Amino acid sequence: MRRIPFLVLACTALALLALPDRGQPAPKPREKAPAADGPITTEQLQKSAENLKNIVLAYHNYNDTNGELPTNQLSKDGKPLLSWRVQILPFIEQDHVFKQFKLNEPWDSEHNKKLIDKMPELYAPVRGKADPGMTFYQAFAGKHGWLKKGASIPVSFPDGTSNTFVCAEAARPVIWTKPEDMVFDGKKVPELGGMFDGKFHAGFGDGHVERFRKGVGADVLKVLIDPADGTVLPRDIGIDTDEK
Repeated sequence: MRRIPFLVLACTALALLALPDRGQPAPKPREKAPAADGPITTEQLQKSAENLKNIVLAYHNYNDTNGELPTNQLSKDGKPLLSWRVQILPFIEQDHVFKQFKLNEPWDSEHNKKLIDKMPELYAPVRGKADPGMTFYQAFAGKHGWLKKGASIPVSFPDGTSNTFVCAEAARPVIWTKPEDMVFDGKKVPELGGMFDGKFHAGFGDGHVERFRKGVGADVLKVLIDPADGTVLPRDIGIDTDEK
């Protein structure tokens, strides 16, 4: 009987040990890790400001096409369906994603929740910790926010579009397809600045974007968020002039 050399047997055994256990399922691919905090960079600041400019531009193009601004969609019985971030997809070159949604179903239906992973890069955090499919870019809802059904430019902004926030970097991220945003009731100001340690960018109704210091006073923010409070803006509204 022919003998197999010991060296060959040893190498074969080692190779078999290196193979994955056939009785175990294949490892799942790792999800995209949350963005690390790290130092704030000029590139991050510029990228987020550009994202907000494109979002507000999409608001205007949607308004010009439909005669009103995009808002969070509700069913006939008042249940939440899909966010304004979904509504503007055709206006940010994401019509192919928009067409995949079932617009008469909620954001977390069996069909629509599969599309959370298809969040456009425009909504992705440039910094700050957030799970995949979540964004810091939010509008202002509530009694004293502009985000209401039928809102339009310029009618819904009697204080002036150049004086009013329409979208900003919130303190906490939300799922991009979910109709959830910052709520302003006229008293408690929404928290901002989740990507840049309290500093934040905000897009105004006329399309321009500014970066604000950490700790801007509530009285100033109330005037900037409410589109119809009739209050004149103070000279110092908290714009951040530092390079970073």
